[in-house]
Amino acid sequence: MDLREKTVNSKKIYKGKIVNLRLDEVELPNGKFSKREIVEHNGAVAIVPYYKNKVIMVEQFRKATEEILLEIPAGKIEKGEDLVESAKRELEEEIGYQPANLKWLCKAYTSPGFTNETIDIYLATELVRTKQNTDEDEFINIRQFDISAVGEMMAKGEFRDAKTIIGLQYLLADLKEG
Repeated sequence: MDLREKTVNSKKIYKGKIVNLRLDEVELPNGKFSKREIVEHNGAVAIVPYYKNKVIMVEQFRKATEEILLEIPAGKIEKGEDLVESAKRELEEEIGYQPANLKWLCKAYTSPGFTNETIDIYLATELVRTKQNTDEDEFINIRQFDISAVGEMMAKGEFRDAKTIIGLQYLLADLKEG
């Protein structure tokens, strides 16, 4: 069976600074019709900063969850921006470091049930201190954790953010193999 849905109508509902929302009417594989609410997003990068046996993370309030979350640095890709340059920019903006070594780990859909957003996750090592330069509406605390503590926190389920869990799993697996 061909599982693809055919778009028969598409309407832009909202155009925002970070996301757009559109409503698609689709024909299902069985010939019936349904509606799909799609959040359009330009994509994002996330970076696992690993330096001197520590992971540098950011702690910030996330309005959508009404929680303060512990996350790896991340941010949206600017239109036309190279992924590597985006990762370097976000790392410096959020924690004030530039990586001498940046290794691509994976690309993932953040929530394919309603958004086309993808996130490319990198491992940053051999970090060089520069200057933190957060956006004017971005308030974060920088936290550092020894890699053994990160492993324990992962085992206890203390991380709630998917990109952070994915990135840290890659790091822990890489360290175990190496």
